[in-house]
Order: sequence, then structure tokens, then C-alpha cells
Amino acid sequence: MRSTLAPVLPATHARRPAAAWRRRPGSIALVLGLGLTSVPALGDDTRRNVFDDPFVQLTSAIPPSVCPAPPGPLLTEAQAKAQAHGRIERGTSCFQSGRCRLPNAYLYDKEIMPRVQKAVAADGRFDATTSVWALGQRRWIWLQGCVRSAQDAAALEALVKQLDDVEAVFNELQVVPGGPSSTDGGSAPASSVKP
Repeated sequence: MRSTLAPVLPATHARRPAAAWRRRPGSIALVLGLGLTSVPALGDDTRRNVFDDPFVQLTSAIPPSVCPAPPGPLLTEAQAKAQAHGRIERGTSCFQSGRCRLPNAYLYDKEIMPRVQKAVAADGRFDATTSVWALGQRRWIWLQGCVRSAQDAAALEALVKQLDDVEAVFNELQVVPGGPSSTDGGSAPASSVKP
């Protein structure tokens, strides 16, 4: 017995054959061409702040010829792709473990960095003797640049550590001889300074 429930489609609604794309080789080239324009060239070493991590200069007393600016959080696209999954895991694990009130630890960085700048400027000890930059990632602050003494480096680290929401401070400051230090008020002899 024949079923009368199956709809009968007019000829204008007939299905196209599955291999219709084979008859249009130009469409394949167009799709491939569009796809390749969005892929960066192989070996592209263009670096940028892909994740928009805050990176600011806190002080600038030591000339760039003695203390060049650190590169900051600049990454190639390949480096960014390699780091993306780990950043997601580290960012959300803070919230999941109950250590963060915001859903991702990286969300704190843009509000922490102005407080770091304000604290260093308000302290006033480092303006005339250091060139320091700060990088913020997931509530961690990296201090980079140059100071005149190890005591200056330790004092900057302690100052930043006591700020709200700062979980860790990494002191990557280099001691460069010459000029006064903020802690001794005079020039430190080169033999007592550790490079």
C-alpha cells in the first residue's frame, strides 16, 4: 500500500546534486584565497601586547643609555597561541579556588597597576634614583629596570607587595652603580654593589 503522507515537492525544490561544487572550480579558489588572507605569514615575528597586559613606567631617573626599557609583554602570534590555554586555566582557577572575587585573575591587573603607580609616586624615595617599569599579569607584578642599590630594589618590592589584590611581586631589578641611592643618600662604591 502506498503512503499518501509523503509530500510531493515541485521540480523547483529539487535537491542539488552533492557534487555541485565540482562544477565550479572558481568557488574553491575563492574560499581558499579568503581563508589564506587571514593567516599570518609563516615566520611572522611581529610582536605586540596580545593580551593587553598593563605595562607602565614608574620612574625614569637613570638614562636609557644605562638602563634601556624592558621589552614588556610583547608576543608573536605563535607565542600568544601557545600561552592562551594556560592563561585561561590560571586566570579562572583563582576564582574557582575562592582566592579571587572576580571570575578571572587577569581582570584585576588594570585596576592594580594605577595603584602601583600611585604608591611609588606617593612614596617619593625612588623618583631621583631609579628607572623602573611594572608589568601586571593575574595579580602578579614584575618590577623591571634599574636601581642604584639592592636596598632600593627591596624597598620597591616591599612597597608593591603591601597593595590590595597583589598576590606576588617578582623583583627583576638590576643594580647599576653610579649616582645616589634613595637609601644611602650618596654614591655607593662599585665594590659594594652587586650587578
